[in-house]
Amino acid sequence: MFESIKSALQKNSQGSSYKDILKTEVGNTYAVRLLPNVKDPSKTFFHYYSVGWTSFATGQYISYVSPSTFGERDPVLEAKYRILRNDADSEELKRKAASVLRSEKWLVNAYVVKDSKISENENKIMIVRYGKQLHKIIMDAIDGEGSEDYGPRIFDLSSNGCNLVIKVEKQGDYPTYVSSKFSMPKAVEGLDESKMETIYNNALDLTAVLPVKSYDEIQSLLQEHFYCTSDVESAAPVASNSGSAVSVTPNRNESFVKTKEDSDNFIDEDKVNELLKGLDDLN
Repeated sequence: MFESIKSALQKNSQGSSYKDILKTEVGNTYAVRLLPNVKDPSKTFFHYYSVGWTSFATGQYISYVSPSTFGERDPVLEAKYRILRNDADSEELKRKAASVLRSEKWLVNAYVVKDSKISENENKIMIVRYGKQLHKIIMDAIDGEGSEDYGPRIFDLSSNGCNLVIKVEKQGDYPTYVSSKFSMPKAVEGLDESKMETIYNNALDLTAVLPVKSYDEIQSLLQEHFYCTSDVESAAPVASNSGSAVSVTPNRNESFVKTKEDSDNFIDEDKVNELLKGLDDLN
């Protein structure tokens, strides 16, 4: 069945945007069935870094997809680390630099089985955006101790598949996902083979969800919301090896993580391929 799904895959996936991201809130539980990118398993997950801080000019929260996602230079992070390393910079400037945070996130397509908060999300394809806690749970199911019980089942829409049950609790001032887990195999109500094929075929384009700014655009954010000036010359310079700033528009379709050695959070492309092939044995 899975080979027929792949051969029937539509050439272009649907457009996608922020509105397609499943919003998870403290106190709620969500059950989703993860969806693979059957045409290109390496794009089943979109792994990225975001940078954010509260603007020192306007008080609004500023965030963007860091070019470090694509192996490119990030002027804000360069400024942050330069300030923190420079003993001559004031404590106030160091405090500001320390407030600029980089976080690691992933996107994956999912079929929403249960949303205890917004029932209208159920029976839809949505995007799950998650951090390191859920990543650990998913990686354990793919290539850890849980892989014998789960493995390809986490991508299977049939009765052989397993839901990811996302439980959002509160730990101090922050949400925690540590109680989330994959369930035992269970059929998704209302899905037949035809509907499953349609769902697989309509997975959203994960690379089109988040806007990607150029180096110059991020440099402007740095000047306006960190240094509180729009004057390029008055902001602290961010120099390249040749002595001048470089404008980079990263290719969002490139994979940032190239080898296992590049990151402890690597998702093995070959392993995902193997899991997708394993769906044929389950169905």
